[in-house]
Amino acid sequence: MVDSDDAPSSPGPCDCKLGRVADSYELTELDEDLIAYWTGETGEQYSTRSLATVVNQRVLKAALQAANVSFKEGEIENTYRLLTDDDVSSGARVETRTELQHGGVPIEQVESDFVSHQTVYNHLTDCLDTALDSPSDEERLTKSQEKLGALQSRTAAVTTDTIEQLDRNGIVDIGEFNVVISATVTCEDCYRQYTVQEFLEEGACDCGDAEA
Repeated sequence: MVDSDDAPSSPGPCDCKLGRVADSYELTELDEDLIAYWTGETGEQYSTRSLATVVNQRVLKAALQAANVSFKEGEIENTYRLLTDDDVSSGARVETRTELQHGGVPIEQVESDFVSHQTVYNHLTDCLDTALDSPSDEERLTKSQEKLGALQSRTAAVTTDTIEQLDRNGIVDIGEFNVVISATVTCEDCYRQYTVQEFLEEGACDCGDAEA
């Protein structure tokens, strides 16, 4: 048996809003999850906006559980959307809040306990002393190439699908076809043109050579 005087002391909750909210709703694993999600330890890296949604949905879930309100899979996410999404009508939002109140959920308090992405960021950096590793230039370049490549592929797919639909409906007439999406980067000083991929691979236009 370990003497209580010798046992390591566990730190109490921090005094920021997120810390107080986590303590109030007994979200014991929240800090570990926030760090893992933000740093990408889980394989997918979350933004602080996404993490704010994670926090707020857990707050809502804890409030429903405390009020013994039953819910099915996916209902927490949908209820949170109805409470917060700008695209939701005021009538749908009022109806959702009324149903929660009738179920014994103190919805006004719950909504006041929702946190912003800035609160999440401050909690991660100030309270949990967490920082993201800065990517190297090569990693930034690779990520940018992948992002732009995916965007071009998506645009080509949407364009192909649109033309196929128009062709099936007899609005346009075309045989077998391919869609190629290409973006061009033009320097207004040296007038050199590149495809996006060419420019990212070269890393500079001809202006540098001219100045040399």
